[in-house]
Amino acid sequence: MSAGPSPFVPPAQPGPPGSPMPPTLPAPPAKSSRAAGAVLTVSTVLVGLMAGLFFAFDVSVMPGLAAGDEQTYVTAMRAFNKAIDGNPLFGTVFLMALVAAVLSAVLEFRGGRRAVALWVGAAAAAYLVVLLITFTVNIPLNDELADAGDVAGMQDFGIVERFRTTWVTTNIIRTLLCTTALAALARALLLHGRTTR
Repeated sequence: MSAGPSPFVPPAQPGPPGSPMPPTLPAPPAKSSRAAGAVLTVSTVLVGLMAGLFFAFDVSVMPGLAAGDEQTYVTAMRAFNKAIDGNPLFGTVFLMALVAAVLSAVLEFRGGRRAVALWVGAAAAAYLVVLLITFTVNIPLNDELADAGDVAGMQDFGIVERFRTTWVTTNIIRTLLCTTALAALARALLLHGRTTR
């Protein structure tokens, strides 16, 4: 038994003269999508490096220092701060993580991938808070420790107690914020891949 003829489907007719055409968004150029994906990947890596650094201080450096005496604490912490502050690679990663996230959000938004841009924007906001905490709490404490004088002649180790409480607490917050930003960027990478296939 043969199937009957296929039903005729008339072609869509244009609307009356002067009626608006339905909007169509052109697909973003492939090169633009690749560039946005590359910047998003760089941003994810940079934020991941910072999250790892803060986490290492949380679980190893600060607990290890707390197990020793105050003079060792001051000497070691000064050495850590000097090594980090004098390392241009650290400074580049620390600041470029935010720059790359903001640039990625802009590129994703301009490419029409607004859901991706929203996740990247959330990551940038979380990392911006990390910078604010660093510049308003952690760095001033680092400077106070550096200016406390010769450790052999120190009588007041109140700065050590502030490190054990305030500095450690804010570093945990920085770790959580960086981890949140990293998770948001990972989600953005997943969405970017789905929308550019």
